[in-house]
Amino acid sequence: MVNVLVTGGAGYIGSHACKALARAGVTPVTFDNLSTGHAAAVKFGPLVEGTLMDRASIDAAIAAYEPVAILHFAALSQIGEAMADPGWYWRENVLGALNLIEAAVDAKMKAFVFSSTCATYGDQDGVVLDEDTSQRPINAYGGSKLAIEQMLRDFEARAGLRHVIFRYFNVAGADPDAEVGEAHDPETHLVPLVLQAIAGTRPALTLHGTDYDTPDGTPIRDYVHVSDLADAHVSGLNWLLEGGESRVFCLGTGAGFSVRDVVAAAASVTNASVPLVEGPRRAGDATRLVCGSQRAKSELGWQPNRSDMPTMLRDAYRWHSGDGF
Repeated sequence: MVNVLVTGGAGYIGSHACKALARAGVTPVTFDNLSTGHAAAVKFGPLVEGTLMDRASIDAAIAAYEPVAILHFAALSQIGEAMADPGWYWRENVLGALNLIEAAVDAKMKAFVFSSTCATYGDQDGVVLDEDTSQRPINAYGGSKLAIEQMLRDFEARAGLRHVIFRYFNVAGADPDAEVGEAHDPETHLVPLVLQAIAGTRPALTLHGTDYDTPDGTPIRDYVHVSDLADAHVSGLNWLLEGGESRVFCLGTGAGFSVRDVVAAAASVTNASVPLVEGPRRAGDATRLVCGSQRAKSELGWQPNRSDMPTMLRDAYRWHSGDGF
């Protein structure tokens, strides 16, 4: 078995990727500062507590476990925070990634899988976003991720660090076995917020803007199941380890759901009503973001098998209805 360093492996997406890696016969070594992740989510390999802002801690983890590749999930990722304090996002995301990439290069690693975002495209209504769509981020989150994509290209040119970049939007659902799931504090993602409103653990779901230029006035997003996303990252890793060239892949279903669509689907799946209140738009929120994934399907053989909305909601509901970690 070989080791792979997984930054952010104690977080929502990273922990699901760790399970997928372990199932594929790879030992995931989680590198996480636990600021938003959970030690209890690290179930499939060792945990190294460290921060990407400390190059020495990265070097120590690489020296101790000799990973053949890196999967990089760790990042600040909240649009509201990015709008309120862009400097924080530029420092943490970009400088942290720079430390990690330079450490990988110095260790002569040749494979790096980066969890990017379709937020690098900005607000482009009426367009199915794919790998060739122009990138025009409208906040520091998308901007910082775009900067990291460019860094990877620069370091490949200088040092041969091949990479796979995944761009995707909203992630939902939970491990079908309910071993890991989504647990943020505070919670900002729509699906768990809806389920919490149904359960009564929050008074109501706030609709942040009902005057968007969409059929029901609420913004539209593409959703992908977290387990499908994890499988894509394992496929991207295998692509690189088998000698594949650097590639960018978008991951989505090509089908957009408005906030009200998700609310209605959750009510149907749980057979419960969702208390709602209307609020103002949030700064930095785009109107419609839908992601195409034909390249991932044709080149990686990826299929979003669990990414229909009812399945994502049922899996999430099972997790949130249990005892958590």
